[in-house]
Amino acid sequence: MTDAPRPTPGRLSTLPSRLLAQAAVHSERLVGEGLAAVGARKWHYAVLAALQEHGPASQAELSRRARIYRSDMVTVLNELADGGYVERAPDRADRRRNVITITAQGRRRLDTLDGLIATLQGELLAPLGAAERDELVRLLTVLAAHHGDGM
Repeated sequence: MTDAPRPTPGRLSTLPSRLLAQAAVHSERLVGEGLAAVGARKWHYAVLAALQEHGPASQAELSRRARIYRSDMVTVLNELADGGYVERAPDRADRRRNVITITAQGRRRLDTLDGLIATLQGELLAPLGAAERDELVRLLTVLAAHHGDGM
C-alpha cells in the first residue's frame, strides 16, 4: 500500500461552493501578500477607496461603506492617519464624532494601490480571457446581490 495522494473525488471537484472557497483562499493570499509587500492591508485600500469615491465620512458611516467592523475601524484609521493618508476632525454638527477625510498623500497612495490591485487581479484571473473575466465578475455580482451583500 502506498501513501501516494489520491485524486479529489469527482463530486467534490465540481461543487461550486468548494471551487469558490478555493479561489477565495488563493485570492485572499495573493492580494494580502501583494499589499503587505508595500506596507498596506486590504482594509487600507477599502477605506481610501470609500473616501475617494464618496467623500468625507464619520467613522460609523465609513465602517458601513467599507464594510469593516466598527471595532476594527479605529485601528485601520490609526494606521492610515499615521501614514498621513487620512485626517480626522471633529464633526461640526456633532462634536462627539470625527469626520474622516482622505489627504492628498492618501489619494496618491490610493492611485499606487489601484495599480497594484489591477496587477494582482490580472495574476488571479490569468487563465481567463477578457470576456470570461467580465462574465465571472457579472456572475459573482449576481450571487453577491442575491445573498444580500448589496455591492
